[in-house]
Amino acid sequence: MGDSSAAGDDLLVDVSEGVATLTLNRPAQHNALSRTLREELAATLTRLAADDRVGVVVLTGAGDKAFCAGADLKEMEHAPLKPEELGPEAPLMRALRALRKPTIAAINGFALTGGFELAVNCDILVASTRARFADTHARVGLVSAWGLTQHLPRLIGPVRARYLSFTGNYLDAQTALAWGLVLDVVPPGELMARCLGIARDILGCDPHALRDVRDAIAHGLGTSLEEGLAFEGDLARRSMARFDVAAFLARRAATLSRGKVQASKQKPCA
Repeated sequence: MGDSSAAGDDLLVDVSEGVATLTLNRPAQHNALSRTLREELAATLTRLAADDRVGVVVLTGAGDKAFCAGADLKEMEHAPLKPEELGPEAPLMRALRALRKPTIAAINGFALTGGFELAVNCDILVASTRARFADTHARVGLVSAWGLTQHLPRLIGPVRARYLSFTGNYLDAQTALAWGLVLDVVPPGELMARCLGIARDILGCDPHALRDVRDAIAHGLGTSLEEGLAFEGDLARRSMARFDVAAFLARRAATLSRGKVQASKQKPCA
């Protein structure tokens, strides 16, 4: 059984078998990021970074309409985002970078503006057929502050990123899949099972190697090929120094044995 808790009424946390599932829990407000929710999410990610029980984090939204609609505009009328909440040193952005564990965004509905930014800060995106994406910053007179102008062109290419950010038009789930923004599109009732299945596959990897591979990919996306290869080489040498051949062979034998058992349980084709 997992450990379920509420970081606060606005954020639900469930830790089970190495996976932490975080649910933005403001469905009546389309899971908009109020200051309280932003603070709870940043604090929870910081706590999970130090929790050895957790190897993967899955982020989703409550309800079936929205993953996250971005900042809470009603709250911003009297409590706008502070300068220190904008840019790469914003607490939420720092917490996501410091997590250093794979993150999966389960996009259950609309991912708009800041919610779109939150999604693209995750490592893998999986969408339900109800998912829709939109960058409406320019429509309301704002510039993205959590990396959308930098992440989106790297994910889908600059022309498509310009189209979305210049127009504010919506992107449906199937087009997001065709453009490479999301890994898969599944019916709403299958979304969490698909994401948890990916998480379990990830947990089968060595956590140290996984962290280094994740760092290498992130580093390479922000630098030249030559610098990325050098960074990868350093990580490879460190991994070889800690590599345990005997332990690897034992894990491989166990994996092969499980595979044979599962195959024997499958019914033969007619």
